[in-house]
Amino acid sequence: MRFPLVPSMTLASLLLAGCATAPNDPTLVMHTQKTPTEYAECVVPKLQGIAQATTVSQTQRGYRIVVTSKVAADNVLEAYKAPNGGKVFLYERHLLASSFAPSHFERVAQECL
Repeated sequence: MRFPLVPSMTLASLLLAGCATAPNDPTLVMHTQKTPTEYAECVVPKLQGIAQATTVSQTQRGYRIVVTSKVAADNVLEAYKAPNGGKVFLYERHLLASSFAPSHFERVAQECL
């Protein structure tokens, strides 16, 4: 009776491990020649095409774009002004099964660099 419980508990812990990464560490840091405004103007329409709820807010230093997820934590993209254009921080929480290839979110973020 214990044997079916062990594999299911192992599977559950592996699936949750993808959500257990540190919430303050960016998944990816990228540099762009675009200003934060130009980058946001490129990425927001593309994200709205693949995501249900996309929220854009302007900060003192740039833009914060939040894509709401039904399965995991929200995905966040922050674009800040840098000396030679902009710096982009991607915060994405992958489920374990989907962390082997770049997600749609990551691909869109890289397309607009």
